[in-house]
Amino acid sequence: MTPEQIYFELIPAVRAMISGDYPNITNFTYKDSLNFFPESVNNHLEWKKNHEKIISFYIEETGDIAQILNEIRIFSQTLTVAQKSMPVWIYLKSYGLIHSLGLPDLSLKDDDGQVFGKTWDRLLGRLAFKVVMVTGGAQGFGAGIAASAFEQGAHVVIADMNREKGEELVEKYNAGNHPNKMIFVQADISNSESVKDLMLETVKTFGGLDILISNAGVLRAGGLDELSEADFDFVTKVNYKGFYLCTKYASKLMKAQNREQKIWFSDIIQVNSKSGLQGSNRNFAYAGSKFGGLGLVQSFALELVEDRIKVNAVCPGNFFDGPLWSDPENGLFVQYLRAGKVEGAKTLEDVRSFYESKVPMKRGVTVDDVMTAIYYAIEQKYETGQAIPVTGGQVMR
Repeated sequence: MTPEQIYFELIPAVRAMISGDYPNITNFTYKDSLNFFPESVNNHLEWKKNHEKIISFYIEETGDIAQILNEIRIFSQTLTVAQKSMPVWIYLKSYGLIHSLGLPDLSLKDDDGQVFGKTWDRLLGRLAFKVVMVTGGAQGFGAGIAASAFEQGAHVVIADMNREKGEELVEKYNAGNHPNKMIFVQADISNSESVKDLMLETVKTFGGLDILISNAGVLRAGGLDELSEADFDFVTKVNYKGFYLCTKYASKLMKAQNREQKIWFSDIIQVNSKSGLQGSNRNFAYAGSKFGGLGLVQSFALELVEDRIKVNAVCPGNFFDGPLWSDPENGLFVQYLRAGKVEGAKTLEDVRSFYESKVPMKRGVTVDDVMTAIYYAIEQKYETGQAIPVTGGQVMR
């Protein structure tokens, strides 16, 4: 087996097989990195006599991934739900160890150490132990989405070019006593090899991927006589091609999982824009990339539905509190005030009020508004290929 087969086909499939009520973390260690590795079935049986509390399985040498998966599938069917919540070790001769970590003990105990009640629902939230990837997750909408998913019990992968902000966010959330984990992976979503490496790091850490939130995007505004071809290509490459690449490689992991776990759904959600629902004056590169994104959403939804992968988009209005609008040096409020774009405006508050007045709800969109739509897209089981407006009535469909 090649490393790509191990991480894109084998490990996500085993994660699904060995998971019980909640998804497990599953990882792989090459035999050369292990202190001990049984070299035969008999060697493994001798080892098991001294490690009876560890659930383990041994597969003789084979390079046929289909055969390996079939043997593990048969083994997994002998496990109870309770056993699937415990650590499980699967030795592959000539390769290494697949290790399903099981679930943490979240029972509450009294002063005498006696268990008096499970606290899963209260502690874990609505995304308990799912692996959620947020591209462009280091700041703005993305950081808010990542934080909300983490607070709802998910393992979170932040993918972003901004290492400093990404690592700050990871450090903040991993500092608490949480059963879930957040990681940062520096990635350029417009580059195929970078996206493939992003997925590889995700599987190495968590064993698979359940939800991709494709949030990364860029904006370059300007009329036909102003916007350069280089800026047009940049916006298209990130907003349009980037979504394609992330979906291409994320869906490989999701397909491998969903073949083995017939009750699972996976989700790919593009954070689109109201500019994907109606044209945007002198902002055609951005609007065009977002219109194109909805075409991809609908097309991917039709292709992936057989693999129980739902593909939807949320289309937020203006996020006035985010850096695009509110950055004190280069935000749109500052730019529009300097350019005199809002007639009579003398302060940043004047400019903001002008744009808020364009929204029937009289305010900009918030992260909570967007998360309401994202949670709907994840939790419902009967819609795919949809573009969900979150515009305060500014765009009506």
